[in-house]
Amino acid sequence: MNRTRVQDEAQPPDGEQDPGARVGFGPDEVDTASPTRAARLEWVVVVDEELPAGRAVNAAVCAAAATGVGVEGLLGPDAVDADGSRHRGLPWAGCTVLGASGERLLALRARAVAADGVFVADMPHAAQSTRVYDEYRAVVAASTGGELDLAAVSLVGPRNRVDRLVKGLALLA
Repeated sequence: MNRTRVQDEAQPPDGEQDPGARVGFGPDEVDTASPTRAARLEWVVVVDEELPAGRAVNAAVCAAAATGVGVEGLLGPDAVDADGSRHRGLPWAGCTVLGASGERLLALRARAVAADGVFVADMPHAAQSTRVYDEYRAVVAASTGGELDLAAVSLVGPRNRVDRLVKGLALLA
């Protein structure tokens, strides 16, 4: 059986983000008592507006999962209800889900990757058409970034920078 080790992180190609350059909130920045607009960083997930609802939700959730582990301090503390049952922490700074064409997603990803201080996670359509993760990785490896059709792109970065990147996009309908 051919298993891929999660630890075998490759160096990013020229122009790509350095995975060691972390984007996130420091412990002193997490302010769960303030409105989401007060947070220094903004989080948006942009989904291919042509996808049917189930695939769009899947793409957004998968891109968000990669973002949740990649951005420090994004999730707030757990909440406990009156019965003592724990509810896992959610994004305290909020998350907006927008829609865009496939062409716009590719351009957005390229501009976001080139922007300083912006975390980018994406989900190519190939992730929804393969059932084995190594097959998905092989499809991605055989494609250039411009050849990959994207189902979703997740961005976290300085509010003004992210706003410029997603300017003109509407909420996913």
